[in-house]
Amino acid sequence: MKIYCVGGAVRDELLGRPVADRDWVVVGATPEEMLAKGFLPVGRDFPVFLHPETREEYALARTERKQGHGYHGFVFYASPTVTLEEDLARRDLTINAIAKDEEGRLIDPYGGQRDLENKILRHVSPAFAEDPLRILRLARFAARLPDFSVAAETLALAKALAASGELDHLTPERVWQELSRGLMEAKPSRMFEVLRACDALARLLPELDRLWGVPQRADFHPEIDTGVHTMMVIDMAARLGLPLAARFAALTHDLGKGLTPAEILPRHVGHEARSAELIQPLCARLRVPAECRAIALAVALYHGEIHKVAELRPATKLALLERCDALRRPQRFEQILGACEADWRGRLGHEDQPYPAAAQWRALAAAVRHVDARAIVAACEDPQQIPERIRQARLAAISAIRP
Repeated sequence: MKIYCVGGAVRDELLGRPVADRDWVVVGATPEEMLAKGFLPVGRDFPVFLHPETREEYALARTERKQGHGYHGFVFYASPTVTLEEDLARRDLTINAIAKDEEGRLIDPYGGQRDLENKILRHVSPAFAEDPLRILRLARFAARLPDFSVAAETLALAKALAASGELDHLTPERVWQELSRGLMEAKPSRMFEVLRACDALARLLPELDRLWGVPQRADFHPEIDTGVHTMMVIDMAARLGLPLAARFAALTHDLGKGLTPAEILPRHVGHEARSAELIQPLCARLRVPAECRAIALAVALYHGEIHKVAELRPATKLALLERCDALRRPQRFEQILGACEADWRGRLGHEDQPYPAAAQWRALAAAVRHVDARAIVAACEDPQQIPERIRQARLAAISAIRP
């Protein structure tokens, strides 16, 4: 029995990045031997065990063969005769196919160290094109390592895979899992650039793909192209350290511009409502979490008004606070403001500009929350007048906040 550390832990250690989890491959062992050593079985499709003390995953060396469609369309073979090199050959990228033995020696049969040095994302074998999930993983690694380029032959394989229809067999949960992880990487735009480059974005997110080539008014958007703007917005969301729901909102806030009638371009009258209409089925299709959906809808519908806070009447400000549920869910409203700031600053020449609207909305929300509704109820003799009295008190509090 020989045990090797493999995959992301070895890669990140070589890159000088923090190592969160370690995965291990066991060569020359049987499931019975693992059980005898106290390991706990957890794998359903192939033998994977938890270490009795560290709870890290130890998998028996295995090979795989494509038999059906999609991510689950593989037959795995685990045996003491499977070598480390055979196990590493089934991995996606060379930088993830490096192993380290118990003495700290590296085993790198597919040139992963060379590709790390040259900053290249390259497939291990032609079997890359058998697993549709690998397109998403390739794109996600491009977002994690934005200074790495994708090897031309790897991009060609990814294009062939996208054209094969295999992407249609991915489960919504796996697509969302990879997309959400990519949104949380250092430069999320790289994920979508790679997906576009291999023609996968049109199959996975056609609502987003159609934004490229759609013009906007240059006085508001010097970058002009709506797709380019959206990528700038999600990278700004990452720069601001926003959580996932706000980043998803940044990604989807302008989807409606892809359906703007050609005769009114580069203006986009009514794109907010069109964006919301697209977000609903997109979230249903990918089974996006409810909180991400709620924040995305709010940002799509109201980002224009949030930007123009200084121009709004008190009644409009109060209505927006209520529609965004800012009084009951201040943390949700904070994410909405974060996505709006990313939108405002995700434009050519605006990257380092301040966004005073956010502070203004925080002050307005705080003023409304400080209205003592209980005192108003106690002092009001006619119960039917209570809602209007509370509303007037909130409007007065908003009017007292100067832009």
